[in-house]
Amino acid sequence: MMGPVMRATLLKALVALLCFGLVAPIVIVAIASFSGDGYLKFPPETLSMQWYARFLGDHRWRAAIMNSVLIGLMASVFSTVIGFLAAYALVRGNFRFKAAITSLLLMPVIVPHIITAVAVYFLSAKMGLVGVKPWISVAHSVVALPVVLVILQSALKTVDPALERAAMVCGCSRFGVFRRVVLPIALPGMVSAALFSFLTSFDELVISLFLAGIRSETLPVRIWNSLLLEVEPTIAAVSTLLIAVTTLALAIDGVIRKLKGGQMAALK
Repeated sequence: MMGPVMRATLLKALVALLCFGLVAPIVIVAIASFSGDGYLKFPPETLSMQWYARFLGDHRWRAAIMNSVLIGLMASVFSTVIGFLAAYALVRGNFRFKAAITSLLLMPVIVPHIITAVAVYFLSAKMGLVGVKPWISVAHSVVALPVVLVILQSALKTVDPALERAAMVCGCSRFGVFRRVVLPIALPGMVSAALFSFLTSFDELVISLFLAGIRSETLPVRIWNSLLLEVEPTIAAVSTLLIAVTTLALAIDGVIRKLKGGQMAALK
């Protein structure tokens, strides 16, 4: 039988091995993006920034980045606003079919994206909406909504209903309570939900493949098309950029949560 020290050591080794397996591909891609060779190779024989220069100097890649950012911002706004209202109703409301409505809103997590993409494509084709950026952002907000809903439900549960009742007793209107009490307390959760919904849209490939068309090619679609034609180190540079964007968003979310924790501790 293993003692507690041996079990703890094995657990730490297993966690370290899993972390290494997750981080190693990211490190390999990042190093390969600085390759001075004319093809993907690890480790690279020479180091160069040529693939980043080629990436940023190509108008097709720049257009794909702008499309992804614009669609991601719109999807973030749509999903955060709708998700916040839905989460508030589900947390504070007491009505029939509450569990069924929650399951319906979370269904995009269960349904494969390819099914959602095909269904939305047939609807979009009939309405002539293929390649329309606001419509693509609406489709992205559908798959981002469950993430937003889970985050905001957790954030709204920290809002004490007694604070809302106290504000109403003091003469504040229902909208005033919502604006002056609920929103400020839930704001860090809203920012986190907006960040994660933006990342969900920014990284979405399957739905974008069906809806983007030529006019609104997003960055993941551009990467997919480039991989079909040729595998060049530019892909590694783009992938490194995506990793950097994700890391930045997670860092911002961590800072916001830390500040929120410090404020809550100060209030206590």
